[in-house]
Amino acid sequence: MENIYLILVVVLFALAISDLVVGVSNDAVNFLNSALGAKAAPFKVIMIVAAIGIFVGATFSSGMMEVARKGIFNPQHFYFSEIMIIFLAVMITDVLLLDLFNTFGMPTSTTVSIVFELLGGAIAISLIKVSNNPEIPLSSYINTAKALAIISGILLSVVVAFSAGAIIQYLTRLVFSFNYDTRIKYLGAIWGGIAISAITYFILIKGAKGASFMDSETKTWIKSNAVQIIFISFIGWTLILQLCKWLFKFDILKFTVLVGTFALAMAFAGNDLVNFIGVPLAGFESFMVFNSTPGATPDNLLMESMAGKVGTPTYMLIIAGLIMVVTLWTSKKAKNVVKTSLDLARQHEGDERFGSSFFARSIVRGTINAAKAANNLLPQSIKSRIEKQFDASAYEEKRLALGADAPAFDMIRASVNLVVASILISLATSYKLPLSTTYVTFMVAMGSSLTDGAWGRESAVYRVTGVLSVIGGWFFTAFSAFTVAFIVANIINFAGIYSVFALIALAIFLIYRTHIINQKRSSKNVEVKEFDIDEVEDEILAKKVLDKCTKNVTESLVIISDLYSGSLTDFQAESRRELKDKLKAINQINKKIKKLKNNIYKTVKKLQDSEIDTSLYYVQVIDYLRETAHALTFIAKPCYEHLDNNHTTFTQDQFKDLSILIGEIQVLISKSVNIISQNNYDALDGFYEEIMKETEQLKELRKKQLKRIKKEKTSTQTSMLYLNLLHETQNLILHIGNLTKSQRDFVHNNKE
Repeated sequence: MENIYLILVVVLFALAISDLVVGVSNDAVNFLNSALGAKAAPFKVIMIVAAIGIFVGATFSSGMMEVARKGIFNPQHFYFSEIMIIFLAVMITDVLLLDLFNTFGMPTSTTVSIVFELLGGAIAISLIKVSNNPEIPLSSYINTAKALAIISGILLSVVVAFSAGAIIQYLTRLVFSFNYDTRIKYLGAIWGGIAISAITYFILIKGAKGASFMDSETKTWIKSNAVQIIFISFIGWTLILQLCKWLFKFDILKFTVLVGTFALAMAFAGNDLVNFIGVPLAGFESFMVFNSTPGATPDNLLMESMAGKVGTPTYMLIIAGLIMVVTLWTSKKAKNVVKTSLDLARQHEGDERFGSSFFARSIVRGTINAAKAANNLLPQSIKSRIEKQFDASAYEEKRLALGADAPAFDMIRASVNLVVASILISLATSYKLPLSTTYVTFMVAMGSSLTDGAWGRESAVYRVTGVLSVIGGWFFTAFSAFTVAFIVANIINFAGIYSVFALIALAIFLIYRTHIINQKRSSKNVEVKEFDIDEVEDEILAKKVLDKCTKNVTESLVIISDLYSGSLTDFQAESRRELKDKLKAINQINKKIKKLKNNIYKTVKKLQDSEIDTSLYYVQVIDYLRETAHALTFIAKPCYEHLDNNHTTFTQDQFKDLSILIGEIQVLISKSVNIISQNNYDALDGFYEEIMKETEQLKELRKKQLKRIKKEKTSTQTSMLYLNLLHETQNLILHIGNLTKSQRDFVHNNKE
């Protein structure tokens, strides 16, 4: 029996390594966003600073490990076998959830997941114990006070982080404004001194409590001399930064951002390391106690020793820190840091990732009204001074001049994000409250972007929807973690300890499946990107836009022709599954064309000033291409719904007319493709005459169908579908005709 539990401890550590890799890849964006968003330094420099911070922070997290051992439940009331069931349920659930949430791009938090997994697993086993021995209440097994403190701390961190980020950013912007180049010369050193001293206080003085390598005398000395240390730190850093500014033209804000990145990475490692290795270490400690107790069996050994204080070996923290550093440096996710928080916090509007919702519209509307009311109470002189400090027009001009090298926001906001977030996380770590780094960094960034005017009238409703979606995902994380851990713990308890291996096999299979899903989604994203106008740093020539547009249009028309004929052929064969696949392909081509239309603003903005007419024709071409794809959707979707509802299909006469129509439409689309691809518009007049003839032919087909209705030869559903098909086919060819004309005008204008 000892051997099986030894194997299970090894399994726990294997799951911990997997959890470390997935978790660091997921959370790296939390401490990299601000430095990368402000482009404070080259990517490699930022990564090196963050890696050092993670490694140092890992050694400060020893005290946090107690959360996994006794923060959620009272281990003295659980037997060794029960403790192992809880820990195994937690780790299996954690790996599954993190992988699943990352695959589908859902926002998650490693801290919330581990806390609610421990709670779910502990309650599952506790309920079983209560059912066997009703004399002991459920509250005896669960550390209710600590659990509620942790949960309330996590929830409170959302409000505190948002408020702190908003208030401090507002005050900082009032002092520095967006045009801070002049003021930074004489106020930069003071700001840097305050920021770095605050980081020093909360990380060194408060964080030192949990450091595994510091003896009690050193900790006592640091604690008793806290005021002197912070005062000397402020004076020292202010003087050093000011001298460096005078002598070497030192960039204080860049240095502050890099120090903040180090601090936040350090705070992340100190606070979040428990999420990844806390449970396996607790399992290992439990096994060592069991192994060293003579005559003990898994079902009769109460884990009273875990209720006391147990230090975490420094070498284990160092190993975990090394794994985190390697993962940070090699992870593809960490190298591709275009994440939700950066999109929602950027200073300028753009391709918003989220849509609009009723709740978001209500919040924005209410906020605008409240702001107007508050604004009316202020004297005009004060309003003018505040507006001047928040005037970002000059900053926007500089940002636009940088083109692709433009940062998402400036150094002032980046330094506020990092300093405020690292202080909050370090403070929570010192009190052994595992608040979520994801929550804190995200909400600080949202608060600072709000008061910085990043959420303008054009983008506010989408940004608020995004924030609400992320917060909703956090609550879903808590619910999912609790539920799945509760179920897994019950399965292991009733099916036996060997069922763990079956669950791990199932987890590996599910992770493999999500990996396949992720690959398919990535390939689709690549396809969509290939349709886009290539990214360039400066202005683009009309010729480049024309060439790319011609390629996109011809490729789209060929696909539309194939999908049109394929959809109607599948409908005639009553192949519902094949028609469903065609509908998916139609949705995909619609997404590609929609992407082109959404990027019209960016493309037009990059065109040279002398090419306004080019912009007009480009917009027309994309509009007609979009309408063509819509017409195809309105043909295929009703056909699929008709088959899905098991309605009768067309008669032989209708299908005969339809077969002729399919061939004629394919010929027309093929001629349009040839005209556009060969850049020869001499045959355009004749082509348009053919389109007019085809519209007359469609009218005749409508008349034939109306006669059938009069004779009651077809059902109502079938007749309506047939007439809709003819109508949308007419729309499709008319849009193609207009598209071809607009493409001609586009070409001729470009030649001129």
